[in-house]
Amino acid sequence: MRKKLSCSQYKPRNARSLVLCVLSLAWIGAAGISRAAAPEWLRTAARESLPNYPKETVAVLLLSEQMTTVRENGEIETLYRRAYKILRPEARERYGTFAVDFDKDTRLSNMKAWCLPATGNEFEVKEKDAVETGFSEELYNDTHHKVLTIPAAVPGNVIGYEYVQRKRPYVLQDEWWFQRTIPVRRARFWLKLPAGWEFDSFWANFKGPDLRSNGENQYVWELENIPAIEPEPGMPAWLALAGRLAVKYFPRDPSLREQNRASWESIGKWYAGLIASRRDATPEIKQKVSELITGKTNALDKMKVIASFLQRQIRYVAIEIGIGGYQPHTAGEVFTHHYGDCKDKVTLLSTMLHEIGIESYYVLVDTNRGIVLPEFPSAMSFNHVILAIRLPEAVTGEGLFASQNHPKIGRLLFFDPTDPYTPLGYLPSSLQKNYGLLIGPEGGELVGLPLLPPASNRLLRTAKLTLNLNGTVSGEVEEIRWGAPAADQRALFLRTAPAERAKVLEHLLGSSLAGFALTKATIVGLEEYDQNLVVRYEFVAQNYAKTAGTLLLIRPRVLGNKGSDVMEKQERKYPVEFAEATLHSDLFEFTLPPGFVVDELPAPLKTEFEFGKYSSKVEARGNTLRYERLYEIKDVTKENFTQLKKFFQQIAADERSNAILRREAP
Repeated sequence: MRKKLSCSQYKPRNARSLVLCVLSLAWIGAAGISRAAAPEWLRTAARESLPNYPKETVAVLLLSEQMTTVRENGEIETLYRRAYKILRPEARERYGTFAVDFDKDTRLSNMKAWCLPATGNEFEVKEKDAVETGFSEELYNDTHHKVLTIPAAVPGNVIGYEYVQRKRPYVLQDEWWFQRTIPVRRARFWLKLPAGWEFDSFWANFKGPDLRSNGENQYVWELENIPAIEPEPGMPAWLALAGRLAVKYFPRDPSLREQNRASWESIGKWYAGLIASRRDATPEIKQKVSELITGKTNALDKMKVIASFLQRQIRYVAIEIGIGGYQPHTAGEVFTHHYGDCKDKVTLLSTMLHEIGIESYYVLVDTNRGIVLPEFPSAMSFNHVILAIRLPEAVTGEGLFASQNHPKIGRLLFFDPTDPYTPLGYLPSSLQKNYGLLIGPEGGELVGLPLLPPASNRLLRTAKLTLNLNGTVSGEVEEIRWGAPAADQRALFLRTAPAERAKVLEHLLGSSLAGFALTKATIVGLEEYDQNLVVRYEFVAQNYAKTAGTLLLIRPRVLGNKGSDVMEKQERKYPVEFAEATLHSDLFEFTLPPGFVVDELPAPLKTEFEFGKYSSKVEARGNTLRYERLYEIKDVTKENFTQLKKFFQQIAADERSNAILRREAP
């Protein structure tokens, strides 16, 4: 598989950093570095004529070559070659060091690297000079890295490396990721199959070239001048945009051929075999379930307390050796040790729910929206596991936003026990409007995961403020969050030491205010993950209103920037992806200073597109100025940049607008 099912995106890793010094030309002749002729493939790549690249381009991948040979016994040997030309100093750290994985199923050999200086002799570093590392304390497996540093990765020089991996994969599939965040001059993928074998291929995010035969059962695809995936504000994950070629191999044996041809159904059956007998409840599990549900009288409350136990009491630690990268440990093992990775947590949760009469199903997902290709079933499409809980008819009520009806199984509630902050009823933002492989009674079925409604992800901010004669604004603010805004803010506070949490608020206020002081703050519901998060604070902002003769100019929108940085570029290549559908409301009331009346108010604004809407208005009521606005995003992906730009330009103008106060004549 491309990735093991052990997503750890919700746990910050605390592994010790491996500090690698980049060697300079002056170190040539030191231990491990030798003058040696570079291979001809690297010299040929170095001679490639290059197009004119933008001045900010840090490096060019001159050659990316992957040569895959499939043996009759299913073993695969792959030779990888890379050649880079360094254009800017900041590329040294990124491309002057490379790491290769290996484990008991993947053997590594022929690891070498070279440097071709713009002036001077060529030199080489070998595998014996590599540094071997493992993973962090939260991910224990038999996978290791060998890290090799290439000397003199400085502007003007060409560096390159190659290595060979031999493995016997669990599924006969491969992926060729040929597009990068830097331009690629030339890329090649070679495939050699045993006699009688066949293959299927699929291009994603790229119109691939015609297949070229290179002899009996040998094939090659070659690309030139592949553009870089250039970063843009708010773009989807670059892996969801990068061009790639997916390939499946089919043995001569008809039964194995059909097995490896793979449909979503057959992939599900394969995974169902891995999880068989993993969910047997031990006496200790039964006892714990009984303890947790004591005093709970309805099924939903029982589900919530069990889900919370999995999120908060079962630590994320992955122990993966061999097939353990894909197969969960037994529920008994996970419960005994009180730790596990995503598939382990799902296994234990499913087992405990079964004890209260609720059935559930594994769902394989990728935490990057856009990676799974519905038209090309592949077991390599997933890096994470969540659970689909079949809701009994008796389970009703509000708050089960991540549920949807399945035509055969019934109402399913999708839940991720690995995410410690997203409670039952919700789904992490990255998984919404994504695809998941439901491991159901009849095999696998690719299903669309729900997009939660905007009102389920809410921020309600109210403020009572006083404006003084000197332009100072002071007062109190209350922010109520639920759904994703609550989970995100809760995570930010809980990952910060209590003594430092005021700085989190100061950072948020600093994006809207200058010259302010936070004078008081309280947080309600911080440890109650299934409840609203309420933050109350008081502040003073000096010189907030500007004086112009007898006038005071005040910006009614005191806090909260909704204008987006997607406007930074005049044109875009990629869609804009919002974190989630959401609804934000602000209500600010100012008590005006004595002797001042409203002279002019900003015009109300109301704008709406199919992806979102925004409205605001400012009203004067006696000695009070009242500002009210609503911001709603209805979808997560938008490709029409013209509409987006107009939407956010209107918002930005509204956020900058001022109300004008006039001093009354005595």
